[in-house]
Amino acid sequence: MKTRLILALTALFSSSALAESQLNLTRGVTDISSRVYDLHMTIFYICCVIGVVVFGAMFWSMFVHRRSKGAKPATFHENVKVEIVWTVVPFLILIGMAIPATTTLIAMEDTSDADVTVQVTGSQWKWHYKYFDNEVEYFSLLATRQDQINNRLDKGENYLLEVDRPLVVPTGQKIRFLITSDDVIHSWWVPDFAVKKDANPGFINEAWTRIDEPGIYRGQCAELCGKDHGFMPVVVIAKEPAEYEEWIAAEEERQLKAKEEEQRLMSMEMSMDELMDLGESVYLGSCAACHQANGEGVPGVFPALKGSDMALNDIPAHIDVVVNGASGTAMQAFGNQLSLRELAAVITYERNAWGNDTGERVQAADVNEYMNQ
Repeated sequence: MKTRLILALTALFSSSALAESQLNLTRGVTDISSRVYDLHMTIFYICCVIGVVVFGAMFWSMFVHRRSKGAKPATFHENVKVEIVWTVVPFLILIGMAIPATTTLIAMEDTSDADVTVQVTGSQWKWHYKYFDNEVEYFSLLATRQDQINNRLDKGENYLLEVDRPLVVPTGQKIRFLITSDDVIHSWWVPDFAVKKDANPGFINEAWTRIDEPGIYRGQCAELCGKDHGFMPVVVIAKEPAEYEEWIAAEEERQLKAKEEEQRLMSMEMSMDELMDLGESVYLGSCAACHQANGEGVPGVFPALKGSDMALNDIPAHIDVVVNGASGTAMQAFGNQLSLRELAAVITYERNAWGNDTGERVQAADVNEYMNQ
C-alpha cells in the first residue's frame, strides 16, 4: 500500500504531469511574452503581499482583541489620519501597478516598422494567410485524421494541434499580423508569442511579434465560433531569415506555376471519372463535416444534397452557392479556397453522387465564366 502511494505521488508531481496541469501563464519565446509574464508575476506578488498584510491584520485583531480576553470595542466614529492613509496607500499601489502595465500594453500595440506583414483571416473552420510583401497566400486546415477524432485510432502527439500548411515566418524580424474574419468572430491565439487577437468580420485588428529562436509554435482559435471550434488550430514555424527567404521564393514559384497550370487546364475537359474522383476527395475534405459523407446533411441544421432540387436541376444556383456561399448561414464561400478544377469537380460530384445521377458535368471553364460575369 505504501509503495502504491509513493508511486502515485511520484506520478502526480512528475514534470510531465505538472506540465499538463500548468496553472500559470506561459513565459513564451518572445520579448513581449516575457514582459507580459513578468508583469503578471509582479502584480501577483503585490496581491499576495496585500493579502498577507490585510488578512494578517484582520486575524491578529480578532485573536488579540477577542471578547474572551476582556477587550472592549473602540468608541471613536472616524479618524481623518486613518482615512487619509487607507486612501493614499492604495492609490500609490495602483500607480505602481499601472506604470509597468501601461508600458507593456503600449509595446504590445506598437506594430510600426514591421519587416513582414501577414494578413490572418478566420473562416469556419480554418485560417487563411496572405503575405503582403510577396505573392503568397494559402489556407491552413486541421491535419488531425478523422479516425483519431472518432476514436478509431490512438491520438497523436499533437492531436488537434496540427495543420496541413503552417504559417512560416522569419526569426529576428518584426512580424505584423492584420487579423480579420470573413464570417463569424474568431480569435487568433499563440501563447508562446503572447498574441491573442479577435478576428472580427468587417474589422482589422493588429498584433505583432518578434521570434528569437527557430521552432514550431502552436495555438488555437480562442473564440467559440461554431460546432468545429475545437478543430481550428494555429501552427507557426519560425525559420532563420535565409531559410525563410528560400521558402518564400519556392512558394511564390509553386503558386505561380499552379495558376499557370490551372489556366492551361481550363481549356481542357475532364472526364466524368476524373471529376468524380477529384470531387469526392474535395467533398470529403471540405463539405462532409456539415453535409455528411452520404450527402444527407443534418436535418434542421445543414441541408441535404442528396435529392435536393438545386443539385438535381439548377446548375447556376449550385455554382453560386459553392463559390459565394449563402449569406446568413453556415455555408461559406469556397471560391477563394478551392481551385477552378476543384470547384468544378465537387459540384459535378454533388450532382452525380448518392443516386442524384444527373449525368451533368461542370468544367473549370464553366466555373470561371460564372465567376467573371
